[in-house]
Amino acid sequence: MHAYPSGTPAWVDLRTSDVDDARRFYSGLFGWTVDAPDPAHHDSTAGMLDGKMVAGLGPLTDHSAPAWMTYIAVDNAESTAKKAIGAGATVEQEVTDVAGAGRVAAFLDSVGASFGIWQAVDHPYAELVNEPNTLCWNELTTRDIDTARDFYRAVFGWGVRTNPFEGTVYTEWKLGEHSVGGMIQMTDDWPDDIPPHWMTYFAVDDCDASADHAEELGGKVLDPPMDFPPGRFAVVSDPQGAVFSILEMADE
Repeated sequence: MHAYPSGTPAWVDLRTSDVDDARRFYSGLFGWTVDAPDPAHHDSTAGMLDGKMVAGLGPLTDHSAPAWMTYIAVDNAESTAKKAIGAGATVEQEVTDVAGAGRVAAFLDSVGASFGIWQAVDHPYAELVNEPNTLCWNELTTRDIDTARDFYRAVFGWGVRTNPFEGTVYTEWKLGEHSVGGMIQMTDDWPDDIPPHWMTYFAVDDCDASADHAEELGGKVLDPPMDFPPGRFAVVSDPQGAVFSILEMADE
């Protein structure tokens, strides 16, 4: 990927309590090359695969829990920030210049899930996606899909397509004719202490083997591998507690 249309989830990064151990874990799990953190870039670094950036890793800047963050590509960070605030977002990080890369901001959306926006300058977001060991899907999980739908429509112009899914509905976020992400409603079966969040999915060749390997590296399998229409997936946490999903895509 060399560019993304405005309104497309296009980058993820990990904020963690132990960058060095995260480097060990994700390089072991996904085969990424992860250089030592760079003080010139706030002690952050990037996961590389085949010489292309696939994800960021950096230290926590507050007392929040380690987590993966989804960033959505925009043409103008300031105007998008105004739309987000007008639609009910809470600012977590004001629009900020990242030298030699772009402009970034972060928000809590109208249902309380964190997300970021990224206006590219020299950093073109994830350079490799939808291949094994790279980002393949971003999914909002919330108890209030109606409020979330109205928010993201107002900010990014997303439409929706819904399909029945295990007693609820699954929503695909649509940018024009293209599906750019998903949304699932948390039912009463979900633990009350799980907050709204954006889930990051990484593609893998073999979900079961990758889940086992994650545990061997010190992670935990929170939801074991299971089949669903797009393929076979599992939910995993890394040794510091950041949660993500792995997806073995179906052949079709």
